[in-house]
Amino acid sequence: MFWVDAELGVDIYLDGIITIVDSKYGLKHLAEEKPDGLINEASRQVALADIVIVNKTDLVSEEDLNKLRTTIRSINGLGRILETQRSRVDLSNVLDLHAFDSLSGISLQKKLQRLPIAQPHLDQSIVTVTFEVPGNAKEESLNVFIQNLLWEKNVRNKEDDCMEVIRLKGLVSIKDKPRQVIVQGVHELYDLEETPLSWKDDTERTNRLVLIGRHLDKDILKQLFIATVTETEKQWTTHFKEDQVCL
Repeated sequence: MFWVDAELGVDIYLDGIITIVDSKYGLKHLAEEKPDGLINEASRQVALADIVIVNKTDLVSEEDLNKLRTTIRSINGLGRILETQRSRVDLSNVLDLHAFDSLSGISLQKKLQRLPIAQPHLDQSIVTVTFEVPGNAKEESLNVFIQNLLWEKNVRNKEDDCMEVIRLKGLVSIKDKPRQVIVQGVHELYDLEETPLSWKDDTERTNRLVLIGRHLDKDILKQLFIATVTETEKQWTTHFKEDQVCL
């Protein structure tokens, strides 16, 4: 809504997404099984978050809290976790996040460098995957790659399941642009915006992407991205099926 309504964006803007998880019942909700084709709503909210507030930590043991931390991190490897009691949070930790504008490129660069390797979530479908590909990307080809994932929904994993991206974030090197470009995506909406960060002469241009969603396959996604950068479409037709759109 904030991206497509220009009039709304004049007065207010989306600073970030915050999800609150109950320490005592969080694991139960995150582990709840849904019928085929439906996303666990609790998992979806964690996946979309820039900050996850884990509340009521005084009501659970350290062992249970560790299990909850691990589960949250497996779903969303990029979001920051804040632990609280009685919902007491320092406002400086949840305001002025700039999670959806060009200023977030600076903090995103640091996050990508220390992003942990995520383990599969309890339902073995929602997961965070990240990969890096050196070189430049042509903007038009990058748009095709993103649109096939978010709009056409015709990219499948090795089990022939449709890859469903809930959240997309990354820093990319666009050919002929001196600054790093941040990629932001939520479900079917996405945006490319230049950041204040310039590529240094002695720094190899590279592309780092983080995708959160269901049935994601890191190897296939990286292969598709490389194909986009090098424009060798024959490398990725196996998992890109134009006539088989996922519903």
